[in-house]
This record gives sequence, C-alpha cells and structure tokens, in this order.
Amino acid sequence: MECVILAAGEGKRMRPLTASRPKVMLPVAGRPMLEHLIVSARDAGIKDFILVVGYKEQDIRDYFKDGGRFGVKIRYAVQRKQSGTANALLCTENLVKGPFMLLNGDMILDSDDILAFSNSSVPCVGTVESSHPQDFGVLDVDGAKVLSIVEKPKEPKSNLVNAGIYLFDTGIFAILKNLSLSERGEYELPDALMQYAEKGLLSHFTLSSWFDIGEPWNLLDANEKMTKAIFAKTAGGDGVTSVNASDFIKGTIEDGVYIHGNVILGEGSVIKSGTYIEGDCIIGKDCDIGPHAYIRGCTSIGDNCHIGHSVEIKNSIVMKGTKIPHFNYVGDSVIGSGCNFGAGTKVANLRHDRRDIRCDGRDTKRRKFGAVIGDDVQFGINCSVNAGSWIGSRVKAAPNSYLSGKINDDTVLGR
Repeated sequence: MECVILAAGEGKRMRPLTASRPKVMLPVAGRPMLEHLIVSARDAGIKDFILVVGYKEQDIRDYFKDGGRFGVKIRYAVQRKQSGTANALLCTENLVKGPFMLLNGDMILDSDDILAFSNSSVPCVGTVESSHPQDFGVLDVDGAKVLSIVEKPKEPKSNLVNAGIYLFDTGIFAILKNLSLSERGEYELPDALMQYAEKGLLSHFTLSSWFDIGEPWNLLDANEKMTKAIFAKTAGGDGVTSVNASDFIKGTIEDGVYIHGNVILGEGSVIKSGTYIEGDCIIGKDCDIGPHAYIRGCTSIGDNCHIGHSVEIKNSIVMKGTKIPHFNYVGDSVIGSGCNFGAGTKVANLRHDRRDIRCDGRDTKRRKFGAVIGDDVQFGINCSVNAGSWIGSRVKAAPNSYLSGKINDDTVLGR
C-alpha cells in the first residue's frame, strides 16, 4: 500500500517556530515529527511514501531524500500554493497507483494503530474520542457508518473527531476536482468526505494512540510521549538504563555526574562534573552540559547546545545551537535555535492562582507552561520571562528586561 503524507503547510499556529522551518520538521524527542510518523508507518508494513511538500520544501527533501536511510521509498509532490488539504492531495494524482493511506503530517500514531487501520474498507476515516471535540471536525456516526462531519461545531453531536488518517482509492481524485471553495477560501478534504458520507459509503475506525500536534505547547506532550516510547522500545520499558549502554551514550560523562533514569547522549557531547540529570532526557550531538547543571525529564536538547553552570531545565525542548550558560531556569518551554540566555535570565512556568496558562490569547490547557521562543533570540543578564510568553524570532532584550505576553519578531527591548 502507498502512503501519502500531507507536509506542505507552514503551520501558522506554530509561529514563531515555523518562521524558519516547516511544521513537520519541528523536533519531537530529538527527531522531526514527520520522521516519527514515517517510521511508525514503515513498522506497520508501508514502504512506499509520497510526501506533499510546499513551504520550505527543501528542508524536508534534504533530510529525508529518497527514504533509503529509513528503509523506505519516498517520492515528492509539490503544492505550490497553500490552497487546502483537498488541493494538496490532488497534487499526487499522477503518482498514486491504487488504494492508499493518507496521513496528516502533524500527528503521532503508533504502528499498531496504522496496521489495524490499513485493513479497513475503502473509503475510511480514522477517528478518536476527544475531551474537546469543538476544536476538530466532529463526526456523527451510526455504528461503523459516518453520517456527517462538521468542522469545529459550537455544539458537537459527539466526542468522536477526525484524526487526519484516511483510506481512499483513486476515485477520490474525481471528487476533489469538482469541489467548491470553502468559506475559508480553500479546497478542503472534509467536503470530499461528506460526499462519500451522503451516499452511505464512508466508514470510520477508532484509533487508540493518536496525538495531534497543532500548537507549540503540544510539542511538549508529544516529546514526552515519544521519548518514553523510544526507551520503552529499546530498553524493554524496564526502568533505569545504565549510563554505559552503548545504544544510548555516545558522548563523554565525567566523574561526579549523577544520572537517574533514561538518557540519550549524542556523539561529541560532554556532561561535566556535578551535573544531575533526571530522565527521561535526550541530549544531541556536540553539546556541552555543566558543570553543576540540573536537567529534568522530559527535556530534549538539540545538537551544539551549551547548558552551563547552575542551570536548571525542566520538561523543555531546546533546539540546536542555543546557549543557556549560567544561573538560568527554564521550565516547560519550547525554545528555538540559536538563542542566547544572559546570566540569571529565568523563564517562569506557573501562575500564582494555579489557573491554566494562556499564550498568544490561546488556552494551553496546561497548568505549567513557560514560553515559546523563536530562533536567534538574545537575552541580556537577569531578564525575566513571564509564564505564557510568546517571543518572536530575533528579539533582543537588554539586561533586566521583563518579557510578558506577545513580543513580535525583531523587537528590541530596553535599549
């Protein structure tokens, strides 16, 4: 079976992180989220992939190439204009040969779910029960049959939502060619699904492992899920892993380092004396950690990062080339690449009233969330970043600056 993955969009809700990379290339557990999806589908027996690319497509092509290093075949279709999911799928018409699976590129799925779903009848849509269905396309069903799909209804008829995984045959392309523009000015796949549903042809399959990555803070939950999955698969899920395990430790650990739990350490990285790490954590290549750093799970640190003396990082994603060198605290945050934290700069992650954090006007549904910080942000010494801050790319903050709310790209504070 062929598998089409939609990976053409920027992911505007993921800004500022997507200003310099496609959404599907955002890191989860040390790898692009798209890699996790391809590997899961491969492990379910799918070897032939078509990636629909568009926004910053070369990043995806350069990383995945022809798929050889992942044990699969990858071809590419290009959506030149972001005109909706139906239009994206239509771009693959000349590449798809028979019944195929379609996946949204911004989600996590286990291989067992993909395998079970692949045995469904065509056409079929994957579904999941959601505690907040109003944020998704909601299905009204009768047994296995889909009666209707309504996008983001104010009063959902059920808690069963569209998970962004489908089975089609090539007959879908005739439907796609005759779709009308939606109210949003796009050609949308749910409109094609409704044509199947109205004829009583569309079935659904309920998934057990689906995780949607639609907002920056969703990356933290996905990172925790996939980090734990990596260790469970490699170590059998039996708890503490020896720091001498060759599968995990490629770098150097000095005497006097304490590691409790599971840690991956990339080649060329050094953890210096006095550092305390509570897994599960992933540290990339050529990183300099410590001395006397405290890294708590589930933290993922990209390549070429410096986490220095008396720095505490908790449950965060730190992208490549970022320096957090001394006397810093970062909690529950997503930090872009090439950032530099001045000494004493700290990121708060909790409201005094313990209510859920809001970021850029949106409810994170998290009691603890620090900040989403774009690429190449420079903090002077002793800056304070409030919980729920949205900091755009290339922001420069003078010493002792207080950062809160939304701060747009290229802003200079305190000059």
